[in-house]
Amino acid sequence: MSSRTLKIALAASVALNLFAVAAGATLLINRERVESQAEAQQTPGRTRSPMGLVGRLSPEVQPAVRQTLRSAALSARPDFEEARGKRREALALARSPEFDSARLTALLDQSRAAELRGRRRLEVEAVTLLADLEPADRVIMAEILARKRGGGAREPNRDAANEKAAPVN
Repeated sequence: MSSRTLKIALAASVALNLFAVAAGATLLINRERVESQAEAQQTPGRTRSPMGLVGRLSPEVQPAVRQTLRSAALSARPDFEEARGKRREALALARSPEFDSARLTALLDQSRAAELRGRRRLEVEAVTLLADLEPADRVIMAEILARKRGGGAREPNRDAANEKAAPVN
């Protein structure tokens, strides 16, 4: 074999090895990505919702619990709609040229009060519901009392930090 043939073979071997290493690295990276996506898809997204929890209850209590949750949501709906409406009014007022801080504060207070009324109704119904369940079913449904923010569990110190940072009028 001539020197030139050896150099060409060596260059081809190096290029082939670099290609193989790049392909292997890409394969590993994509495999990890696919595994994490598959894991995320297997984790049910709505099992923590009240209706998602109902599916884990004893079959004989599911219809009654489902009906109770629906009626509780319907009874609290006007309060939450009022809260959203007041919040929209407050936002429109804050953006308008006729800014009125007293009116804005009143709208925000009304929105917050309506939301609290709605939450109170839901919590009262939840306590009534939990009182009527057997211990095993109560353990499952007790999760409806967990307050969530952004689809996840609430961070305990987050609100305390926000209250300290919020300006007082």
